[in-house]
Amino acid sequence: MLNLMGNGGPVIWLLLACGLFAALVFFERLFNLHRAQIAADDFLKGVYNILNRDNTVEAATICEEAPGPVARLALAAVLHHDDALENIGRAIEDAGLEEIPRMERGLGWLATLARITPLIGLLGTVLGMMDVLLAAHRAAPLVAAADLTGGLWAALSATALSLVIAILVYAGYNLLVSRVESILLDMERSASALMNFMRQWKRNREAPKA
Repeated sequence: MLNLMGNGGPVIWLLLACGLFAALVFFERLFNLHRAQIAADDFLKGVYNILNRDNTVEAATICEEAPGPVARLALAAVLHHDDALENIGRAIEDAGLEEIPRMERGLGWLATLARITPLIGLLGTVLGMMDVLLAAHRAAPLVAAADLTGGLWAALSATALSLVIAILVYAGYNLLVSRVESILLDMERSASALMNFMRQWKRNREAPKA
């Protein structure tokens, strides 16, 4: 690795910086998405039990303390429990729309890096081949292999490293996208379940008691 950085040229350092930045973004997103994906069904059952006891304050507190978008959807429903069902549904939808950018934050950087690192590697390859031509021109008419190896090493190193980084970043990007899609599916199911519960809950509260 030290030999690669020492002989690969300045493009190698740029590629390593891109790889380090991509790794930081990936692990930060992976941690936050893992934390956000809670057991939605079990969480909502707990909220339903509390609401059935007409303890909306405790239900809101539990939703505020729990991580993840599903908890934010439940919080929106609890905070608007006295509103009409249409307003509750709108509040849940608005809360979901606010959560989507939070989950997708940083994914654009990974997608961009996956696309530009091969181009940076191509730049390093071109610069390395230019060094080869310059070395051949200086040493002409007697060109030794040692005169060309430096530029060839820089060119091939940039190409290889850029492809490795691009492959890893693209794989990490797709892993995070699958996590986001899984959470979005949980959100859709939870939003539907919340609306069904709130509809029945409000009907029970409004029913005349014997």
